[in-house]
Amino acid sequence: MIGVETQNTAITKSKLKSRLKKQQESSLWWMYLPALFAVSFFILYPFLNGLKISFTNWNGFSQTYDYVGFSQYLRMLQDPDTWLIVKNTLLYGLGSTFFQNIIGLLYALLLNQSIKMRSITRTIIYLPVIISPLIMGYIWYFFFSFQGGALNDVLVFLGLDKINALADPAINTWIIVFVNTYQFVGVAMIIYLAGLQSISKDFYEAAQIDGASSLQQFKNITLPLLMPSITINMVLNIIGGLKLFDVIVALTNGGPGNASQSMSTFMYDLYFNRQDAGYAATQGILMAVIILVISLAALMYFKRKEVEA
Repeated sequence: MIGVETQNTAITKSKLKSRLKKQQESSLWWMYLPALFAVSFFILYPFLNGLKISFTNWNGFSQTYDYVGFSQYLRMLQDPDTWLIVKNTLLYGLGSTFFQNIIGLLYALLLNQSIKMRSITRTIIYLPVIISPLIMGYIWYFFFSFQGGALNDVLVFLGLDKINALADPAINTWIIVFVNTYQFVGVAMIIYLAGLQSISKDFYEAAQIDGASSLQQFKNITLPLLMPSITINMVLNIIGGLKLFDVIVALTNGGPGNASQSMSTFMYDLYFNRQDAGYAATQGILMAVIILVISLAALMYFKRKEVEA
């Protein structure tokens, strides 16, 4: 009888625990509601509204507009500026991502060693992140500017000719990539540094005992175990680079012509300067699709690498 009572008591406790767990899980759903409301109000609704506008000829100001079907999308596909701007956007996104991750990882590997002034060096590298991208763009504008720019002052001092770097389409897009990389490489560095410090030293000690070189340790230990940090950095850098706006406005304002426009600055120009909100919304939908596809592809690819590691 005692055994039966003990068994019944255990069953009752198990049911109570299960019921409490279900109540806790149901109460957690209520905690999600503010976040769901914020996402719906600030992201989902504007996106759906933009999708609706992309089927219109709205100028952005009038109270009336007409639905024009897919004509704005056909116009976008036939517009030669679209493909130039998409190319620029991919350059800003993928180029900045490449350089930020390479340089950020090198900084992290350096600062993971026992070196003097490590904290000060880390602070100096991270410092540009806290500056507004617009302000950072203007700082570098006065460096590359044709009239009175520091770069041309140095060239003249050396007896060389001035260059109008910000007006040269072959150069100004790479300047934008450089400035964006310079400003946000500190974020990549901090994430990689956190990943490196989470790797147990036991792996390296065992590898040294087996006679593995530093390069072999990096390839077979550091990189595989650093994959979660690489995933985070890649996705964040890709999204940030593909929607680049402030730095471009400060450095070139998209010029000359549309030579350095990104999709973000092109949408701004279409809406506010050309009063072509319908076409701006169409470009916005294209940008959203590009960011979604590339970021999800990167996330899935690097996530698989984490599983393999």
